[in-house]
Amino acid sequence: MTSGKWDDLAPRLISAVAMVGIGALGVWLGGLWFHGLIAIVVGLMVWELVTMLDTGRSKSPIILAVVAGLASMIAVEIPASLALPLLMMPSMLGLGRMERGGVTYAVFTALILLAGYGLMTLRDDFGLTWMVWLLLVVVVTDIAGYFAGRLIGGPKLWPRVSPKKTWSGTVAGWAGSSVVAVLFAGATSAGLGLIGVSIAVSMASQIGDIAESAIKRRAGVKDSSKLIPGHGGLLDRFDGMLGAALFIVIAGQLVGFPPGTQ
Repeated sequence: MTSGKWDDLAPRLISAVAMVGIGALGVWLGGLWFHGLIAIVVGLMVWELVTMLDTGRSKSPIILAVVAGLASMIAVEIPASLALPLLMMPSMLGLGRMERGGVTYAVFTALILLAGYGLMTLRDDFGLTWMVWLLLVVVVTDIAGYFAGRLIGGPKLWPRVSPKKTWSGTVAGWAGSSVVAVLFAGATSAGLGLIGVSIAVSMASQIGDIAESAIKRRAGVKDSSKLIPGHGGLLDRFDGMLGAALFIVIAGQLVGFPPGTQ
């Protein structure tokens, strides 16, 4: 008889393959296909956020999710100066509809929309190569942290919020992102300055992960939703990508990106 701890293996694998396939196709196609995919993801993340923070408003999650998705889709098609207030609008609209968690909603929704905008502009402005770089930094950070944390263990990073995360796993994530940086520095004209950027992106992805854990702990839930069988919600799977993409939006204004190519 199969052990109970493996009962969810099949749905987890199927969901993982589906997510990777859909995401890879969207990244490869780019343009409106990728924009539409990100807009849907943004809307669903906002829906998850509202349902976690304010369970008493049955219509608010759907309304705010649709507004967020539409704002994301329109923002990337218009000049950046006009896109910025549009990206902030879902946060402002939600404040008046939330009975609980309004401030958390407003801040985190703004971060979600800015991160989605950053992913779309990264793919549009810098092409497939740098989109793949960002994805690999986040994925390698997560995988290296997972295995190092369990093999090495040691002091916890922030046990009150995320009891499974260790400093060994955290540092391993930085090391993994450095390896990705070296590979891309050799394959492009970015130079070794990409190492510093990659480590910072790795840190940002870890902060995004912890921030989402803090929201779930405050809401008293294990997963952000049950949208993805065996995996929880989109926020559970893409919290690190949110932090990384948001960092690129900010860092891109401070240093030339990609480094060495300007």
